[in-house]
Amino acid sequence: MRRPLQEVLSFLPDGALRDGSCPEHYRSAPVSALCYDSRLATEGTIFFCLVGKLQDGHTYAESAYRRGCRFFVAQRELRLPPEAVVLTVPDTRIALADCAAAFYGHPEREMRLIGLTGTKGKTTTALLIQSLLNRAGIPAGYIGTNGVDYADYHFDTVNSTPESVDIYRHLRGMLDVGIEVCALEVSSQALWMGRTRGLCFDSVLFLNLSRDHIGGVEHPTFAHYRDSKRLLFTDYPAQAYIVNADDAATAYMTAGSTSSVQAFSTQDPSAFWYAERILPVMEGDRPGTEFSAYRDGKAVCEPWFLPLPGEFNVQNALAALAVVCGRFGVEPSRARRFLADVTVAGRFETITSTALPGVTFVIDYAHNGVSLASILDALRAYTPRRLICLFGSVGGRTKERRRDLAEAAAYRCDLCVLTADNPASEPVSDIIRDIDRAFPPDGCPRLWIPDREEAIRKLVDMAEEGDIILLAGKGHETYQLIGTTRIPFSEAEILKEALRERALADILG
Repeated sequence: MRRPLQEVLSFLPDGALRDGSCPEHYRSAPVSALCYDSRLATEGTIFFCLVGKLQDGHTYAESAYRRGCRFFVAQRELRLPPEAVVLTVPDTRIALADCAAAFYGHPEREMRLIGLTGTKGKTTTALLIQSLLNRAGIPAGYIGTNGVDYADYHFDTVNSTPESVDIYRHLRGMLDVGIEVCALEVSSQALWMGRTRGLCFDSVLFLNLSRDHIGGVEHPTFAHYRDSKRLLFTDYPAQAYIVNADDAATAYMTAGSTSSVQAFSTQDPSAFWYAERILPVMEGDRPGTEFSAYRDGKAVCEPWFLPLPGEFNVQNALAALAVVCGRFGVEPSRARRFLADVTVAGRFETITSTALPGVTFVIDYAHNGVSLASILDALRAYTPRRLICLFGSVGGRTKERRRDLAEAAAYRCDLCVLTADNPASEPVSDIIRDIDRAFPPDGCPRLWIPDREEAIRKLVDMAEEGDIILLAGKGHETYQLIGTTRIPFSEAEILKEALRERALADILG
């Protein structure tokens, strides 16, 4: 895709430019891409100097220039050679979003976007929506924590909600191959920082709110975190709101709304989508949940089976059904059939082996106190001989999360293995020590095994029949962040290899 520079710059709103115009000899120069990462800057790109919490894009302008870039959008003067075209704007993030939407031809106007926000459950619910729609013959894509997925394409993402230009680029890619719907995880920081600027949604979902992402480089206060999420309901047009009637923050999120509001619940029978008789069940070696569902007070297609544990995942399923059946007209009987064998990578991903009969390993992204407590409670309902949990906490983030994780695990587990989880530039031993100190004196026993691969192999060696072993925190991720480098690390592949080695050892005696 190429557009003349003068046309690209015209995408900026009136009054955004503070000075000058583009030199005559550059006006017809072709622009092939918009970028904010100097490593991607080349001849024909426009480099936007974004200001973030940890880094300032203005400091990378010279690097972008050396790579051949000659067009820059900045918030202040740049010291570059005279042939560089530098346009200053009040806010480069606003400029990037506005230019990106127009550069890619406003794909958001030709698709139906589903925006999901909440402290937990965004990924699971978004992927349930995508899966159910695709199974029903409605081409759907996904953008979120697990990456970007549509048709046969997959792209990794750094953040749950990418930068605006990446969102628009992927929406254009989806539209070009016939995707009609996109389920988009909308994080509080994305809303706060304007990454979703300009998007218009068919439906907006609110799942839940609890304390997380507060302190350090994240939100300064819980109120700021909450109010950032509320922007999805106050600042973005949507045809319908789908909300969790069981969450105390729902009324605050939807106050003053003029859009249709539809609630789902596992506690309030008056909710439009309601579930009861929620029971843990085993389908072969696969733990799951059985429940009865009601739509507008009437039972629909019971019983339902969901191959995920716990009441919180039933809520996620109800939210997905409200979208799939309510907004897209999929018959509940079809949705029930599709839901029964749905899988979500890195979310309650179960792995078993003939080498360890009766042992269930579960890989899940649970990385904060609320999500860890929820999945541990759900797993305890299957009455394991021992419930063992391996987890750590990310480096460079709020230490409050480490305390929350310890409190979630202390009385719910029979054993905890404390290990690495994207330590970044913090020593793993310091992170483990913070977690361990937060355990109460009578909390469950803990092992310190800083090397996560070694910890996984240790659990395979010590597993016994009847155990459920949860590997928490990494989920779908295929890397470990050590320092500033992402080192390849697939928890599922490491576990499977360890199980194969255990099976071979048993054969050889």
